[in-house]
This record gives sequence, C-alpha cells and structure tokens, in this order.
Amino acid sequence: MKGNGRGQATMGIKTMKIAATSRNIAFVLAAGLVVCTASRTASAQEVAVTGPLAGAPAAHRLRLYREGRFELQPNVSFSLLDEYQRTIFIGATLNYNISDSIALGVWGTFGAVKITTALTDHIQDRITIRNCPTNINNPNSSSYLDCQLSRVNLGTNFKNQLGSIDWMFVPQFTFTPFRGKIAFFQSLYVDTDLHFFAGPAFVGLSERKDCVNSAASSACSNPSGFNTASRMTITGAFGLGLSFFTHKWGAVAIDWRAVPFSRNTGGFDTAGSGPNKDFPDNKISSDDRQFRFNQFVSVGYSIFLPFEYRVSE
Repeated sequence: MKGNGRGQATMGIKTMKIAATSRNIAFVLAAGLVVCTASRTASAQEVAVTGPLAGAPAAHRLRLYREGRFELQPNVSFSLLDEYQRTIFIGATLNYNISDSIALGVWGTFGAVKITTALTDHIQDRITIRNCPTNINNPNSSSYLDCQLSRVNLGTNFKNQLGSIDWMFVPQFTFTPFRGKIAFFQSLYVDTDLHFFAGPAFVGLSERKDCVNSAASSACSNPSGFNTASRMTITGAFGLGLSFFTHKWGAVAIDWRAVPFSRNTGGFDTAGSGPNKDFPDNKISSDDRQFRFNQFVSVGYSIFLPFEYRVSE
C-alpha cells in the first residue's frame, strides 16, 4: 500500500510538470505571434507615415517632353503585306499634348509612289503570252479557253485594274503610358516613350469600277471595263509606336498602324452568287470586296513647339 501511494504521487508530479511545460510553450508561441504582428504593423506604419519616402513623387526633375507642347511630325509610311502593289505614302502628324501622357491630333497621308510586286509582273507576263485580244475569238488557239474563262477578270494591262489606297485622314487620340531610357551599345542612352493611338479613319480608294457581263452586255470584258473609279470609306485606325528623343525639341518616331476595311485589291470577280454569295457572278460589284487588315509602318521626325520642355519638381 505504501509503495502504491508513492507511485501515484510520482505520476501526479510528472503530470503536473508536463501540463506546466505545455502552458509555457503555448505562452511563448502566443507571445512570439503578438510580437511579430506588432513589429509588422509598426514597420508598415513607419514607412507609410514617417518613412523617408513618405509623400515623395515617383521621380524628381522629370523632363516633360510632351506636356503643353504642339508636335509636328513629317513622316513617310510604307504599306505592308501587299499582294499586287506596294504604296509609299507621304504625310504628317499634328498633335497637341494636353499632358505628358494624353494628346489629341490628326494624321494625314497620300499615296505618292506605287510599286508593283513580283506577282503582278508574273501575271502581266502571262497576259502578254496568251494575247487574249486576238485569241479569245479563235477556237483553234491554245489560249482560247483560258481567255474565255478569264475575260471578266483580266484585261490587257493588269496594273490598270489594281485597287489602291490613295489617301488617309485620321483624327486620333494618343496615350503615352510608358517612358524611360534605352541604351545603345551600353554607352548611348536615349529618352524613349511608348505610345498608343486610335481614332476614326477616312480613306480614299481607287478600285475597279462596277460592271456587268451578260447576254446583252459585255461591259466587264471591254477595255474600259477594267478602269478604276474613286470612292471613300470610313473605318477605324489604331496602332502603337516609339519615340526616341534626340533634342529638347525633336524625336525620331517609328509607328505601326492598322486600318481594317474591305476592298478589291486585284479587281477580280470573286463573289456575288450562290447561297452565301461566295461564287463569281460575272460582274464587278461591292460583293467582290474582301476584308483586309491593312497595315502600315511609318518613320518620321517630331518637332515640338515651344522648343523648351518643362521639368517636374
């Protein structure tokens, strides 16, 4: 009985020690958690309220190249991904920069030089070899069938029937969210900004004029049926570009621009009949226009007025 009493007392003491140790561990963990939370809160409050950068702007003495200045930019534009004819445009951009990131202005250009592609030259060579004006009425000619099948689509001078963009006028909104410096050869640093622009576009076109070939008329097969006519379309334009500032008053600009709309680039009869008007109908009309994501790249030099820029605090 005495031995049993001593054993029970020993076990009770051990149980009390384990319980006390558990309480101590729990207390230490809780205290550590409180200290960590308090230190984080104090640190955050210190930076937000009394830190050395409290209330400071993102940058001091920032050159405001655009704010409150007019931008006049003569530029040259080149059409991209052309099938039959490339165009070089001469134009200009005029912007007023409301702030260093927002501007309102216009971009206008006209097609100064038109250059045929290798595909156009190849088609013209085939037209010359077939000699359709002579062979289209000669069943014994090897070109007779070809000339009959293509009489609506191909004249004697393929270049004359090609569609082209003659001019564009785009009122645009420009947004410049990013700016910084670009290093060239790790020694030359140039102030650079990235800008986006968008707006409605007024586009002047030349396309093969409408005509109809039927039992009573062969207007599309006559030489005059392959001539072009002018029209205007209204669409939208958007793009982006980079400006590299070379002076207080000047910058080299490179822009990419997209002006999507439908047009008939080759002067072909491609649609107008069938359930979905997807088959040739022996005439030239608006049904033959196909949607194209017309793209251009421009290179210009921007002149800012007044010549001196402002500097932020």
